[in-house]
Amino acid sequence: QVQLMESGGGLVQPGGSLRLSCAASGIFASIDTMRWYRQAPGKQRELVASITRGGSTNYADPVKGRFTCSRDNAENTVYLQMSSLKPEDTAVYYCNAAIRMKLYREPSDYWGQGTQVTVSS
Repeated sequence: QVQLMESGGGLVQPGGSLRLSCAASGIFASIDTMRWYRQAPGKQRELVASITRGGSTNYADPVKGRFTCSRDNAENTVYLQMSSLKPEDTAVYYCNAAIRMKLYREPSDYWGQGTQVTVSS
């Protein structure tokens, strides 16, 4: 059974930094694109950042220049380094991964349970 486990959330003051991690466990062939989403209270879930297996990244406009997404393919882990945090970054952050159970099969989406990030003084 494939699982994604996030960690690293918490309470931070405006201007501060946090690093989120998401590790995939279980039996599978490979992981394609990994993504971070977030959902603030009363709002829809939105894509924050994505990274391909080769390391190409994309970011939502509100986080460009402040967030950095990286991954360690050997450890099946994706990271989100968040800097210059703002109160509007407060949300539950979710990890998403496109995982192939077999190399010749199309990937399926898996989600983590979410980790709370609160930016407040």
